[in-house]
Amino acid sequence: MNIETSKEIKGLYRIGGIAAALQLVVILGYAVVAGVLGAKPPNAEAYFAVYLESPAAAFLRGDFLLLILIGLYLGTFPALYAALRRESPVYAALATLFTIMAVTGTIATESTFALHHLGSQFVTASEAQRSLLIAAAEAVIAADMWNSSAAYTGGILLQGSGVMISAIMLRSKNFSKVTAYAGLLGNGFDLIQHLLHPFAPSISAPIQMFMGIFYLVWFPMLARDFFRLAQGQK
Repeated sequence: MNIETSKEIKGLYRIGGIAAALQLVVILGYAVVAGVLGAKPPNAEAYFAVYLESPAAAFLRGDFLLLILIGLYLGTFPALYAALRRESPVYAALATLFTIMAVTGTIATESTFALHHLGSQFVTASEAQRSLLIAAAEAVIAADMWNSSAAYTGGILLQGSGVMISAIMLRSKNFSKVTAYAGLLGNGFDLIQHLLHPFAPSISAPIQMFMGIFYLVWFPMLARDFFRLAQGQK
């Protein structure tokens, strides 16, 4: 590996470290928003009720922070591929490819801006128009990142890639075992709850709360390992 290539790889590790650190910040911010402002509105009418009180609260209580969290995988997974390509070139490449596909699908189906647009019209609409806007919002929600078939498949790809890349970490000296096991458990539980969510939401909900503990370990450990790699350390 020549000096220029080494510098590029180290730069990729720094990007991965920054992205992982930001993912931790977003998770904590998501928890603060849910605790202070409340959870995501369950339907269109509830969303518009929140919007009438505070458009900013309606925006934050949606999926925008989650969109940022998932979008930041475009920073972490290329760095993971660079660090793990020697251990498993094929599966590391597949995990990165599947993640890019999942992030693209999430961006395409995320509903925050569409609902925000409908909410701005809802404020001045007549009763008849509001009924139409509620129906339009329900259609947006039905096709969003939680309810569409594309989103369901994308979630399988994203969490499956996390499990795959964490398993490869176990064979690598570039990452701590704590990082690998936290990734396996966090993404593994996330994959299970994602598979169950449409069919058994009462079971997936407690799993969703439990898996967050492992993500709170995975992201800071990923950031630490990436920054160490950027400095030439293993």
